[in-house]
Amino acid sequence: ACVGGEKVAAVTDEEDTTLNNKETANVAHENYNMDTLVNILQEELPPPKRTREGPFYFSIDHCFPIRGQGTVLTGTVLSGTIKVNEMIEFPTLGMERKIKSMQMFRRKTLQISQGDRAGICVSNFDSKLLERGVAATPSAVQLLKGALALVRKVPYYKDTLKCGSKFHISVGHTTVMATVTFWGAQELLEAESSGKIKSTTATTDNKKKDKQELVGHSSLGGDANMAGLPRLTFDYNQDFLQQDQLVESIAGKNSDGSLLQWALLDFQTPVYCPLDSLVIGSRLDTNESNTSRSASANAPADVLAGSASSCRLAFSGRLMEKVDPSKDASRIRLYTPKERRGVIRRLGDPHRRQDDGKIVRYEVFGTDLFKKETNMKLFVGMTLVTERGDIGVIKSSFGTSGKFRVYFPAGTDAREGDALLLQFKRYMNDPEKAMHQDKVLPASRPGTMLENNKGKKGKKPTDGATTNAVVGKVHLLKGDVLENGKHNLAIVDGFFTPEIDIREKKGMKVVIVSTKEEGTVLGPFGKAGKCKVSFESGISAQIGAKAELHQ
Repeated sequence: ACVGGEKVAAVTDEEDTTLNNKETANVAHENYNMDTLVNILQEELPPPKRTREGPFYFSIDHCFPIRGQGTVLTGTVLSGTIKVNEMIEFPTLGMERKIKSMQMFRRKTLQISQGDRAGICVSNFDSKLLERGVAATPSAVQLLKGALALVRKVPYYKDTLKCGSKFHISVGHTTVMATVTFWGAQELLEAESSGKIKSTTATTDNKKKDKQELVGHSSLGGDANMAGLPRLTFDYNQDFLQQDQLVESIAGKNSDGSLLQWALLDFQTPVYCPLDSLVIGSRLDTNESNTSRSASANAPADVLAGSASSCRLAFSGRLMEKVDPSKDASRIRLYTPKERRGVIRRLGDPHRRQDDGKIVRYEVFGTDLFKKETNMKLFVGMTLVTERGDIGVIKSSFGTSGKFRVYFPAGTDAREGDALLLQFKRYMNDPEKAMHQDKVLPASRPGTMLENNKGKKGKKPTDGATTNAVVGKVHLLKGDVLENGKHNLAIVDGFFTPEIDIREKKGMKVVIVSTKEEGTVLGPFGKAGKCKVSFESGISAQIGAKAELHQ
């Protein structure tokens, strides 16, 4: 009654109203605590605030003609204000008509506002075109192909709400099928916890004044604040964790009641509805209703009764924004977290960090993260994280077997064998499936390099190889055969990685370790890092022989 409307009781059968005197006396003396019930309702359900602001929106529950007057529309004003002689629109019919007169409870009035129960008389309108529906300020109600909504799951609905499922969506005076996608449970919960979102659910412990503040001014959806459905503007630049279903709980995080989540409603049939309206998602074609008929012959009575009484209301929410699912769905930044694991195989020189005196390494060398043929140019500049939380950046490849060099601006105390984690995001709507990272390198914390321990012996080079050269091997012998019977050209593998421009290395000295024959780099051979080496006097070494590239 507080939002407008009335009840009319009619008794048509005198026999039904005639009671035995004894029964009447018993009923009269029974105490149903009606006064207590009325007091509780008044305290717990305060009337909503009224306002004349906003576009006019009139909910029509009956339409009938009056000869000589026109067509009368009865219903309730859900928002805004309208006056006699102003135009109203019937969105579903695409018609506009002028208001001839209005009545409230059989009394003429020149104006009606939000919450008023009224009858509106218009001319030149066929009552058969509309039985129930809406009338509104012209152009105020738009045709929605899809919408963004803030929703919460109905606790009594037991099934899982999967993304991409179809639900019956009741909004305004319409119920249509829609495909629903859910996301944002984690991000909205964090925003609520930090106070960025004020979403309070009224409880019996609140005072009446506090409850009055929670009640909105719009019958379309203002009272949704009491159900924890605040008014929010969706941010298309924010990242959201992709969900397979409506999330009911998040591990390690507490939430009072159902989690607040975003939902994309892709209507099967476009609907006329104002924004900020309340929306209900349900499954009216549940399996229980479909299977109960065929199973009724064999199923126990208590099982059938439970199926018939199961809740079919899945979620409720507030319509926030009009969208075109075919265009706007791709703008939503839904991502899946990914992780690759590598291992630290070698540590750089130790340093004593200046600000705390701790022994750290600023450089480590890792492996088991990339394959030998991987183009490292694609990964240079990406951040890696140790299991201890230190953040570093990939600087370059190291050798040709997939190893890589990592630099830590603040240093790390990681050890050989510790894991290196490459963490990134992949966006659902990204056609390139690129790797995205949002970790920021820490500020530089310089240190002083420690001297090597005295007496520490390094590994001696084998096969006559020197420590200041890059080692490779002869892959193929080519070119002309000289008078001495030797080839003048060799293909050498292992000097360079695929991303290095070998043409810039032209002229560098190459020495065959076993024969001491010297040659020079001519250029690349293929795209796998092999190079052509010219030997003026020829090369007598066999395929597989070790070679050195002197910097």
